[in-house]
Amino acid sequence: MSATATPAPPRSTTTTPPVPATATDAGPGVLRGLARHRGRLIGAGAAVALVLGAVLLGGGSWPTSLAVDLSGPLERTSDWIIDNRDGHPLFLYFLGHVSNAVVVSVRAVYLLLLALGWAGVTAAAGLLAWRVAGVRLALTSVAAFGACGLLGMWVPTMQTLALMVVAVAASVLLGGLLGLAAGLSDRMDRILRPVLDTMQVLPAFAYLLPVVLVFGIGVPAAVLATVVYAAPPMARLTALGLRGADAGVMEAAASLGATGRQRLLTARLPLARKELLLGVNQSIMMALGMAVIASVIGAGGLGDRVYQALASVDVGAALAAGVPIVLLAVVLDRVTAAAGERLGTAPAHGSRLRWAVALAATAAVAVAGRLADRLTWPDAWTLDVAEPVNTAVDWMTAHLYSGVPFVGGTADWAAGFTTWVLNPLRDGLQWLPWWSVLLTVGALALLIGTWRTAVTAVLAMAAIGVLGVWDPALDTLSQVLAAVAVTLLLGVALGVAAARSTRLGRALRPVLDVFQTMPQFVYLIPVVALFGVGRAPAVAAAVVYALPAVVRITAQGVRGVDPAAMESSRSLGATGRQQLFQVQLPLARPALLLAVNQGVVLVLAVVVIGGLVGGGALGYDAVFGLAQGDLATGLVAGAAIVCLGLTLDRVTQPTRRRHLAGKGA
Repeated sequence: MSATATPAPPRSTTTTPPVPATATDAGPGVLRGLARHRGRLIGAGAAVALVLGAVLLGGGSWPTSLAVDLSGPLERTSDWIIDNRDGHPLFLYFLGHVSNAVVVSVRAVYLLLLALGWAGVTAAAGLLAWRVAGVRLALTSVAAFGACGLLGMWVPTMQTLALMVVAVAASVLLGGLLGLAAGLSDRMDRILRPVLDTMQVLPAFAYLLPVVLVFGIGVPAAVLATVVYAAPPMARLTALGLRGADAGVMEAAASLGATGRQRLLTARLPLARKELLLGVNQSIMMALGMAVIASVIGAGGLGDRVYQALASVDVGAALAAGVPIVLLAVVLDRVTAAAGERLGTAPAHGSRLRWAVALAATAAVAVAGRLADRLTWPDAWTLDVAEPVNTAVDWMTAHLYSGVPFVGGTADWAAGFTTWVLNPLRDGLQWLPWWSVLLTVGALALLIGTWRTAVTAVLAMAAIGVLGVWDPALDTLSQVLAAVAVTLLLGVALGVAAARSTRLGRALRPVLDVFQTMPQFVYLIPVVALFGVGRAPAVAAAVVYALPAVVRITAQGVRGVDPAAMESSRSLGATGRQQLFQVQLPLARPALLLAVNQGVVLVLAVVVIGGLVGGGALGYDAVFGLAQGDLATGLVAGAAIVCLGLTLDRVTQPTRRRHLAGKGA
């Protein structure tokens, strides 16, 4: 059938008059224009403010008239605690019972470990790993505990393990309760977030002093300080798991008439099992990281051996005590991670029988060890690694410290880094007028965030001046900036290389595990031996501590780029270099920003320890406050470090809205 063409309608010759643009129509265009030129507007405003500030305010450091002296109230608080520690009802009927409960719990776990003997503990570790993760991890666990005995550290290892068991249990309980409150209530989440931030950023040395004032030197103070440090990850991950529960499952439970308690126990908590176990894993890692620092206030165990080695600059003894801490961390990390992966899967046939066999085998080995009177590790089965390690360190110091042809020694590198990087950076920051520092912080925070972000950053920086530690804080800031720059330069390069090479990634993993779990005190000793005492070794220690996290996050971000985007770029003929700089790094921007944030946080965590080796500034003040029992000096320095960390966090992490806007652009 043929189709007939339909004639088009005649075009109208009348013209419609243009509609005038109204303010409503022009508004979005104006806003888009302002957003597009946001950086230029902020830069122009900052330049005008700098000129006005120079004319009206002049230069100089933070005015003393704007500082507050807290030494008087804090000293009176310290005196009151000391005077009333033995007679006040708060100490007699509450804190005293807490202290006794901690002592009894740690002693009970320690006696249980001694009763099992070295053979029973080793068998229990191997059989538990076998049931959770398989034969390979079981052999690793047995080898790890065997290495602790071979190094002559069996008894200190059991002391540390007993303290960690109690500290982790308390951290999981406290963190779980806080996370439960934050996960079920938006108001509690907003209240707890700054509290958890402070608990994580506040240097351990800063809150060791008030804990010691309340509980005295000993195990209770060490356990409670560890709990403060290790509970926040459990709280955050618990809240995350509860808030991320599947809405469909929760709605179905509510439609079936389940009460709030039933929905929590039968839906929310089961759905958050993996996050909960990850929280346990992170609490274990954080608690082991506190093992050495807690030894300063009487924790004993492996940490005390490391701390004594630091005092005598004995690298071999420090390594012999530090390696068991690393082995404990690796075994516990792998076992809890494997348990998390098995959650939600159906138990294998005969699983209960295998658990019964494992328990019976552990009991049999423990009884056999007791009957053979072999509860403690035999002295004949120990190896002395301290002497060969010290010999190697002495050789490195003699041949690398100075006099190396062409490149110079490590002492020359440290002196050059201090002269050409640290000193100019510190002097430049301290030369700037105080108001210009606040203006720069506000402008940087506003560029990547919102007005609220900028106000928070400026107030945090201003609080440092109000506390009366402006110049030491800028000295610390110079060290942090230098350490973060070196960490990011090395970490991003290694992370990208590990992401693009599977072989290199596998080779780096055990190295990163060791550096991430080794106590800072252990590698602080060879750093001091190679670089001397001063700010340069403090920066080097911070770089070594923060580097593994930056490498891991960068590698994960680059490796996680959408394969479709990579395939598309390859089909268009992009070279490997073009793919890296035009596809992988731009798409991995969130991971890179997180790497910057974690680099800043971890570098700040070593600031205090850097004060032990000549880092000075706020780190030295925190250490001095603990050593002298000076609550004012220690707490003020710790609070200033928290404010500095908050400021750096706000100027390095864009808000979600700004991040989405950047992705859309």
